[in-house]
Amino acid sequence: IAGRGIANPIGMIWSGALMLEHLGHPEAAADVVAAIERVLADPLAPRTPDLGGTATTVELGAAIAAAVR
Repeated sequence: IAGRGIANPIGMIWSGALMLEHLGHPEAAADVVAAIERVLADPLAPRTPDLGGTATTVELGAAIAAAVR
């Protein structure tokens, strides 16, 4: 999948949430995890191919970023 833009960004985003928690920002970490959960619970949200969809890494990442706001 290298260079094809189809990697699932959730692991990277979740690790960022873990870092926020480690740095003393548990509310921000919880907001990021909740955003991931909201996107995954939405059947119309973008999904990368490993999740059965056709979205790109950027599209799924953008959906999660939008859900944080």
